[in-house]
Amino acid sequence: MKTVLLFKEIYADQFRSIKNYVLRNYFKIFTWFTIAMFAIVLYVFLFRLFTDFPFSNF
Repeated sequence: MKTVLLFKEIYADQFRSIKNYVLRNYFKIFTWFTIAMFAIVLYVFLFRLFTDFPFSNF
């Protein structure tokens, strides 16, 4: 019975570690993706602003 409980604890701990590892890396990737998209939007906005792009048709 001790062996079964030991295996259960080892596997439960490993699944918790995997879950934290996946979430941590997912948020790192998502953060870099968000920063890159924001930089692109900022670049395009400033480019249009400095090249006298008409923002409205009125």
